[in-house]
Amino acid sequence: MTYELQEAEAILKPLFEERLLREMLQYGELKRFSEGDLIMDYGKYVRSMPLILKGTIKVFRQEQDKEILLYYLSDQETCSMAYSCCMEARKSEVKAIADEDVFLVTIPHQKLDEWLCTYPSWKNYIMRSFNVRFIELLKSLEQIAFHRLDERLENYLREKSTRSGSALVHLSHQQIADELGSSRVVISRLLKHLENEGRLLIYRNEIKLLPSF
Repeated sequence: MTYELQEAEAILKPLFEERLLREMLQYGELKRFSEGDLIMDYGKYVRSMPLILKGTIKVFRQEQDKEILLYYLSDQETCSMAYSCCMEARKSEVKAIADEDVFLVTIPHQKLDEWLCTYPSWKNYIMRSFNVRFIELLKSLEQIAFHRLDERLENYLREKSTRSGSALVHLSHQQIADELGSSRVVISRLLKHLENEGRLLIYRNEIKLLPSF
């Protein structure tokens, strides 16, 4: 067994039955992506479902000329939208980009329905994933509908810092604007206000969150 297979097995073993784990490693395809790589794109047929082993993916939705960040996917998570598109042979309505280096396994669509009927752990995993994604979508909708942009920006930076485990957020003002569905000028103004309040420091393509943040 290769190192990659051993790594994947160690990550998946706590989640699934032994027989299902063997099938996953037999029929699934292990893939690696670098930060910024496009993993799934709008309008492309989804032939397999990604299950993330390590790393973080950000998922976007586009409406007319605006694109907004829906949610993040990280270790041992999957994209429910990809699962749905896979099962129904539909084109993707979301875009997924590696937020950092990603190691994942893609599950072929032929196995998705079969495993639902065969393995309780797979059924529980899929149902739990749909529930988590639904809650995250509700949170995203709440942020857009009921929170000011400055509050959304603060929550966004806080989440990025929590996920990376670092007070240093490696993003340009334009990247933040794109993910929040705003403009670079507005985001720069809000960040400068937070810097003046002593809550963060702005560097080139980096933002350091201070303890007061």
